[in-house]
Amino acid sequence: MVHFSIIITTYNRLPLLQRAVESALAQTVPCEVIVADDGSSDGTEAYVRSLGNRVVYHRNPLNLGHCATMNAGVSVACGDWIKPIDDDDYLAPNCIEEMVKAIAQYPQTVLCSCQAAQVKASGTEVSCTQSVGAGKAFYVLQEDIHYRMLLEQLPFGTPVQVAFRKNAFLQSGGWNTDFEVNYDDIDSWVKIAQYGDAVFVNQCLAYRTLWSEANHLKFSLQQRLHKNISIKNKIYALVHEKYRESLPSLKHIHAFLQLHWCLIGFKQRKFWEAATLLFPAIFDLKAWQLLISVIYSRKLKIPKIYQQSLPASTNLQGS
Repeated sequence: MVHFSIIITTYNRLPLLQRAVESALAQTVPCEVIVADDGSSDGTEAYVRSLGNRVVYHRNPLNLGHCATMNAGVSVACGDWIKPIDDDDYLAPNCIEEMVKAIAQYPQTVLCSCQAAQVKASGTEVSCTQSVGAGKAFYVLQEDIHYRMLLEQLPFGTPVQVAFRKNAFLQSGGWNTDFEVNYDDIDSWVKIAQYGDAVFVNQCLAYRTLWSEANHLKFSLQQRLHKNISIKNKIYALVHEKYRESLPSLKHIHAFLQLHWCLIGFKQRKFWEAATLLFPAIFDLKAWQLLISVIYSRKLKIPKIYQQSLPASTNLQGS
């Protein structure tokens, strides 16, 4: 039987944390619930300790950041699988149950993802990640993962969507603090994917809260583009050799990313900043083809101003 630990990272957001904790405690299968607190001063510790032995509490001695807090949470977890969530997100009651079923079908899996709804602070649903393939659970071989991630055909997104095998996480070195709140999660999935296969659950099992003050929006388009490029460079080097002949060049991948973030910038009405990303990418035909392919696969569902772009999920291979 697969044993899960749910790790909720938090810092001074007690009202949101309470919702996340309640969703973890309401799971339909038993699992460990851990609150990893990055030194909150708003009553978080008193609240969690009031829950008794239903929740494990870890508190950083100093404010160390999101990545270090996640790593600390994993270090005290007893489960062989980890389900991370941020304090402003929450889970459907059957999230862990459905993930356990999928993982049991595919024991070589080290990553498990699912559909997630993006919701406003009011709870109104804005969008949902797409399904992948057919059936309730879609299997992706390790040799296919990085290629599909490179071309944004796998919806391994924010922590609320993804679960990972603890030993693969530890082998991968954990979360890199150089990616603090900006691709720290994606960087981790890329590394973990070197140690096994993946499965995607075609059910909406998680909820991600969207708001204009989200941490990732504090970065400029240029900063987010540069981090995105660094992630793609890392993925590119890991793509299986069977895809090498059909692989777009890094030059085209970089130009595609420029166009992608330019589009996001125009959607956010950051016209001048977006315009600076146009050149020389605007002249790259292959980059335009990649962008059009991604937009088509997403059915042109471009998120609102406060929302990150969602990864595509088409033409996957698996068994």
